Amino acid sequence: MAKTIKEINERIKQGKAVVVTAEEIIDIVEEKGAKKAAQEVDVVTTGTFGPMCSSGAYLNTGHSTPKIKLGGGNATLNDVPVYTGFAAVDVYLGATAVPDSDPRNKIYPGEFKYGGGHVIEELVAGKDVKLVATAYGTDCYPRKNIETWINLADVNEAVLFNPRNCYQNYNVAVNLSDKAIYTYMGMLKPKVGNANYCSAGQLSPLLNDPNYRTIGIGTRIFLGGGEGYVVWQGTQHNPLIPRKENGVPQAPAGSLAVMGDLKGMQSEWLLGTTMYGYGTTISVGIGIPIPILNEEICQSAAVKDEEIWTQIVDYSEAYPQGIKGSLGEANYAQLRKGKITVEGKEVPTGGISSYYKAKKIATLLKERITKGDFLLTESVASLPDSESGYTFKPMKERPIEK
Repeated sequence: MAKTIKEINERIKQGKAVVVTAEEIIDIVEEKGAKKAAQEVDVVTTGTFGPMCSSGAYLNTGHSTPKIKLGGGNATLNDVPVYTGFAAVDVYLGATAVPDSDPRNKIYPGEFKYGGGHVIEELVAGKDVKLVATAYGTDCYPRKNIETWINLADVNEAVLFNPRNCYQNYNVAVNLSDKAIYTYMGMLKPKVGNANYCSAGQLSPLLNDPNYRTIGIGTRIFLGGGEGYVVWQGTQHNPLIPRKENGVPQAPAGSLAVMGDLKGMQSEWLLGTTMYGYGTTISVGIGIPIPILNEEICQSAAVKDEEIWTQIVDYSEAYPQGIKGSLGEANYAQLRKGKITVEGKEVPTGGISSYYKAKKIATLLKERITKGDFLLTESVASLPDSESGYTFKPMKERPIEK
């Protein structure tokens, strides 16, 4: 018998809802079967925590006296440039932005000690952040420069808005070349000396709802320790990736655009992160509840690491040059055990996302729902799926005549 989100929310309010994590549902389904489990369980909680570059925050700083128009001018927070092209005092701080003074990779590999993700972490931790700005001045906004301290409590609005988070599966990165390389997947040793991956596997939200049956636009989520929402499909959302029989994509597929009130978040779940030789980013904690509306959804939510496969990709040439193909497949049970075989060679693996923290997020979300502090939402629109024909397109390069 199918359930509805409204019915599940009533059970949450009454303290009767049965909520389990994505780890726990595996054993329940193995013991009782998906049909019986779907009757007994109301919600499965998921979690992921790792570097998510396409992230940032927009702030409204409030007006100074006299007023200043930051739009069209230049501004920094703790020396990190912010985008000012919205209006007078609205700015956007990107997680990968770095100070102009940073040597970047001029001294290779660059250290990238501080960037936008670190500023966001400090704001959420309650620290003061230095705002420096210059403007061209207008009749209604006459001030031309400002230097002051701001913090999260003082600004009018502070919103985490991440255009691409929570990737549905991702590559295993290796390096076929004769020298070490530095990537967003971490440092890769020469001659396939290591293999890095980035996913919580059986805990990861979109791997537990592979066909986006419950996760859609309007879904309430755990975001950065507070609450947020799925507001659109993420950039590079690509549901047409080949899938296994269980519906799980075999390579990077879907992604989410998410948004939430930065003032309600915690720095434990928004960490400024340095990728040596590559740049700065932010590690984001996301947890998504999956309402168990029927047997099919329950079966998908019980996916195991050994049932989730992904591609092993060379990041020394194939990835940067856009050469298609892979060196083979690995599943997350193999990856988490610490070794896989690549072209006949046994290679140590390392995760740049945290399974421990993903599990903690799923548990925290379970506790909030069980206490009645977190209700589920009906999505107002579905994400584009494999039936929609929606796909991520590469750049169509057209030379500009000079």
